[in-house]
Amino acid sequence: MSFPRYPEYKDSGVAWLGEVPGHWDVAPLKRGYEVALGKMLQNDASSPEDELVPYLRAANIKWDGVDVSDVKQMWVSPREINQLALLAGDLLISEGGDVGRSAIWQNELEACYFQNSVNRARPKNGNSTRFLYYWISAIKDVGFIDIICNKSTIAHFTAEKVAAVPVPFPTPDEQQTIAAFLNRETEKIDALVAEQEKLIALLKEKRQAVISHAVTKGLNPAAPMKDSGIEWLGEVPEHWGVVPLGHLAALIQTGPFGSQLHSEEYVDGETPVINPSNIQDGKLVADWSCTVTQEIVDRLSQHKLMAGDIVFGRRGEMGRCAMVTENEVSWLCGTGSLNVRLSNRANPEFVSIYLRTEYVRELLKLESVGSTMDNLNTQILSSVSVPLPPFNEQQTIAAFLDRETAKLDALTAEAQRGIELLKERRSALISAAVTGKIDVRKAYQAEAA
Repeated sequence: MSFPRYPEYKDSGVAWLGEVPGHWDVAPLKRGYEVALGKMLQNDASSPEDELVPYLRAANIKWDGVDVSDVKQMWVSPREINQLALLAGDLLISEGGDVGRSAIWQNELEACYFQNSVNRARPKNGNSTRFLYYWISAIKDVGFIDIICNKSTIAHFTAEKVAAVPVPFPTPDEQQTIAAFLNRETEKIDALVAEQEKLIALLKEKRQAVISHAVTKGLNPAAPMKDSGIEWLGEVPEHWGVVPLGHLAALIQTGPFGSQLHSEEYVDGETPVINPSNIQDGKLVADWSCTVTQEIVDRLSQHKLMAGDIVFGRRGEMGRCAMVTENEVSWLCGTGSLNVRLSNRANPEFVSIYLRTEYVRELLKLESVGSTMDNLNTQILSSVSVPLPPFNEQQTIAAFLDRETAKLDALTAEAQRGIELLKERRSALISAAVTGKIDVRKAYQAEAA
């Protein structure tokens, strides 16, 4: 849909804003809104008259509304009760954290107040809170708020900075029209985004189901089955074995102890060291600021990775693992990781796919609880039961899953790109409407009629 421009424009007087419609004014935010910063947290009463009241923090402020699922309480004086009470239609703006994130208070609680990580903008002279909400969203998207808050340090969107933000002011009636138009159009876009997000969730479920079925039931639906003897694994094809991982491994080894590799030995741009944070979505991702020299690699040569090795994180998210490809050969297994090198009985790709299933991840999570610092260790990993087809069948299953997951991943990437384009469209539409680059009045009135 294309929209007309306004008949006349003038210089806004703000370099980055450029021209605005001729009948609009541009002035500091405080001209149309009263701005107040919330109260510093008070944990104890300072007088008998103080009251314990619910209050909002920056964490409660979300773009899609105020989250009241976790509201704290603090003490306030009778004078502060009047100053800090929220009214329906107040715009709440994050002072710290994700500075500028905003939401409109809709009386989600009967009475509520706000702490000094939140600014309140209350409209005056008939100005629209919803219009201001979209304006704050627009200048947040283009980075203006981050610039004035100096995000190179700890960012604060102070009440003074909020009050001084330049705002284009159409007439109050026109603000209402623009806001109502954007409510309607962004609701449509948000619905499309939600559909794409639902599709992505379904694709991820299907991906996991395809993988789990192939590595535990095989590709032949007519194959005779047998009880695996393991409750959570259930039946497997009759001609498969079920073997502890330790019986398939030529090596199961933790990374070098802290005394063997010190953090001060890390340098930039040499041989990567794989710790749990470097294992992401079944792949090894180097941190090129966390590397070591060739001298250290030679000293710790027993921890060098080979193609086909499967590296596990020992801490954090249990079951996180990835197979080493030719690209990662000779990288080092880090202190927080554990390396499995398989014998020639097992195909590394098949086994690594199986070890990344939800079955195994949940098992490792359960088994690791209560061990030293809830760590994954060689004993726990060695005991994991692996369904084992003949070697040629392992290769066939791995190749099948490589093809099928690539198709599903392509569909997921397409849906994700669709979401990005919709969000870009949403931001562009908001920006164009609140800066007057397009005139949406007739479009809104036509559809409303």
